[in-house]
Amino acid sequence: MTIAALVGNPRAASRTRAVAEELVRQLAARLGLEAEATIDLADHGAALFTVPEPTIDALTDRVAATEILVVASPTYKASYTGLLKAFLDRYPTRGLAGVTAIPLFTIGSPAHALAVEVTLRPLLVELGASVPTSGIAFPVGEFSDRAEILASWIEQESAVLDRLLTR
Repeated sequence: MTIAALVGNPRAASRTRAVAEELVRQLAARLGLEAEATIDLADHGAALFTVPEPTIDALTDRVAATEILVVASPTYKASYTGLLKAFLDRYPTRGLAGVTAIPLFTIGSPAHALAVEVTLRPLLVELGASVPTSGIAFPVGEFSDRAEILASWIEQESAVLDRLLTR
């Protein structure tokens, strides 16, 4: 099985990407998954608005073929970024059927802790992804503790995560 991160931060090499990649690293190690290269949408900004666009079309195919996908965004106006939305808008309804998604937001304020559940989860479900775990609202003020915080989330979700291998 494969796991990858899709990062919708408009800044390349962002803290959101680092958090997502740490989660992918830990999940790959725990579940024995093959980690694929991160898709950082900041590297493809303008191309997202060209249809068809072969590079973006290849990325959408790659995402749809990934078994476990960490979908990460910073919280913008209590939601995900327009960059991530522009990419996900390329899929038809149920276009991510067969993908197990883990939504992740980096948040600057505890007031945004539920945004991952009320904005990103419904979008992923609309696209057909399975979202069996709670989303992650990662406080950017605790960036240096990301390995421990994510390990704690993995432990909290261990029953669900371990079942992913038996499907």
